[in-house]
Amino acid sequence: MKRKKTLMLCILVSCIVFFSACADMTPTQKGAVGGAAIGAVAGQIIGGNTAGTLIGAGAGALGGALLNDAMDKKK
Repeated sequence: MKRKKTLMLCILVSCIVFFSACADMTPTQKGAVGGAAIGAVAGQIIGGNTAGTLIGAGAGALGGALLNDAMDKKK
């Protein structure tokens, strides 16, 4: 359980640092990064292994990019 909390904290800190460096990104790119982070955390929680984390990150990145791309086109 302690390992899981440590992993979650590392992911959270990494996301905060990465998002602070995203000033020059398009909204679609920001959505992909945010989706990947959320998907990775969700994949780790659900699957509890590396494969779940990677699958979650990939699905989240794709979903975040598609969602923000659609929102940009709507404007």
